[in-house]
Amino acid sequence: MRLVDGHDVHRLLDYPALVAALRKAHLGAMPDAGELYMGEPGAPDGGRGLIMLPAWSRGEMLGAKLVSIFPGNPQATPPHPANQGLYVAFDGVTGAPALVADGTALTLRKTAADSALGVDLLAGPDAATLLVFGAGALVPHVVEAIVSVRPAIRHVWIWNRTADKARQVAAGMRMDGVRIEAVDDPDAVLPLADIVSSATMATTPLVKGALLKEGCHVDLIGGWRPDMRESDDDVIRRATLFADTRDLCRDCGDFLQPVEKGLMTWASIRADLFDLCRGSEEGRRSAGEITLFKNAGGAHLDLFTAQELLRRVRSETEY
Repeated sequence: MRLVDGHDVHRLLDYPALVAALRKAHLGAMPDAGELYMGEPGAPDGGRGLIMLPAWSRGEMLGAKLVSIFPGNPQATPPHPANQGLYVAFDGVTGAPALVADGTALTLRKTAADSALGVDLLAGPDAATLLVFGAGALVPHVVEAIVSVRPAIRHVWIWNRTADKARQVAAGMRMDGVRIEAVDDPDAVLPLADIVSSATMATTPLVKGALLKEGCHVDLIGGWRPDMRESDDDVIRRATLFADTRDLCRDCGDFLQPVEKGLMTWASIRADLFDLCRGSEEGRRSAGEITLFKNAGGAHLDLFTAQELLRRVRSETEY
């Protein structure tokens, strides 16, 4: 059994290789996957909890991500992350434990690579500008992953409701040939962005469809709950819609709320990653088409990422 800490998860899962691995994994069948939640015994709802995200690819690997939810941790002394976790994987033939890895690092890599695969399949090939909403721990990974598949990007803007956090994130990133800066008014640069990525917990839309330039690609990572929303109705009206998986996006506010309003139906989603990677559905059809990709995540993506991590660990050990 291999034990992989967070540092080695990040070191081994470079984005070009991980995006390629996810693309290859989507050529196969969707693993069986699920989600289980347990709240703290005797405590009111909405407090501490444990999420278990199992997935099983028959004959290959089965595993589960275990994530603790302790909302008060960031305000504790000393502070701790609100969410912490492990990924545990087993051999799909023998059932033997194969891997235990830092779940937080694996989630960051998986989520950023999921969006980057969407960018690689849907964004314009010469995209040169990127606007990111949010300044959490995921944002530097999203920028790195997207630039890895669109190396023509030369300018990155970062906006956050707390301006100091956006400035801190921008100042902490260094990429050769790429200017990274915080902006105070995202609407001023939104019409200039070839790619827009949002990774927030917004319940009021941030991405305004009326301001999007022709050919823009929109990547939505937040909005995983029905009450959350990162893009407005105009984005839905103007964009061609895609998702990483058709089923898992049905609880996401960016699609669920427009469906409830009658602005779209679930059949409005042209394709998901399985369709696009297999070539059974078409992605971008013209240079001026606006595309929207909903990154809903899922246990199957954690499993795909863990499979690539184990492959890289074994490959490094052999040499």
